[in-house]
Amino acid sequence: MPEGPSVRKFQLLTSPFVGQVVAKVGGSSQKINVNDLNALRLQDSQVHGKNLYLAFAAAEGPSGPTAEETVLQKEAAAAAGSPVQGGQEQVCAPHPHPQDEELQELQHSRSEGPGNWLRFHFGLFGSVQANKFSRANRANKRGDWKDPVPRLILHFESGGFLAFYNCRMRWCSSPRADPASDILSVEFHRGQALDALRAPNPICYTLLDQRYFSGLGNIIKNEILYLAKIHPLTQGSLLAPSDLERLLDCALQFSSNWLQHKLRGQGLHPQIYQREQCPLGHPVMKGTFGPQGGFKRLTWWCPQCQPEVLPGERDTSSVT
Repeated sequence: MPEGPSVRKFQLLTSPFVGQVVAKVGGSSQKINVNDLNALRLQDSQVHGKNLYLAFAAAEGPSGPTAEETVLQKEAAAAAGSPVQGGQEQVCAPHPHPQDEELQELQHSRSEGPGNWLRFHFGLFGSVQANKFSRANRANKRGDWKDPVPRLILHFESGGFLAFYNCRMRWCSSPRADPASDILSVEFHRGQALDALRAPNPICYTLLDQRYFSGLGNIIKNEILYLAKIHPLTQGSLLAPSDLERLLDCALQFSSNWLQHKLRGQGLHPQIYQREQCPLGHPVMKGTFGPQGGFKRLTWWCPQCQPEVLPGERDTSSVT
């Protein structure tokens, strides 16, 4: 799924439309009634970690109904007519684990009531396009060259439009904002992150914990572990402070560089992610790791460049 740098770019694409009124809507989403967005004004656009938030309000001004009131009225009417089945987005996972990024987002969305903020959480190949539609760049499994279908299309009175692909949408009362955990925020709390990394858990689990590293996903995880020369299953409590400092530096620098490359239209050239060899020519290993009973993530690492530190072998040297 898109990681922090990608969602930041999505937010920048939506920003020019803030202040404009939705003239027409479309899309394939069945999780929200897209017609609720008709004639609303886009008030604000924010990004937090891997989530994009758009605020809407009635275009009539203070005297008219708010977006929240409109949505609440329509949802109440729909609920009175039929039981809720499939009208809300659900992701089911057995034995939930607090470090699962997708589960954390799901638990948050369920705890929030309806509001005037529309929350977007993007799936694999999810994206936002401004004034253009995505086109197929390869054939699907059936051999057809079918263009992706937008989940939501917002046409504005200015004549421009936004198209949202492969995303889950849900109304909420306010953005889930914790800049201290956002890896691309100037308010990111370095001390809090280092405390989390020191936990006696495999370091690759901790890096995906959105409570401390919001916006950090599987690509960033793999790349920074290679850059810091740390084995993904090494427990954070076994790593020297200098190793943890370097890993955090790699996370922040890699994320910032990736965002800048995206803004310049440049692609990512990973060193370890989905590679068969590391840059030094060593064979790369691949495994699926995750907490017991939780989500698993594909992980690539070089056994020679990233030796595992085992209990009783605490590394007290600096990474070179």
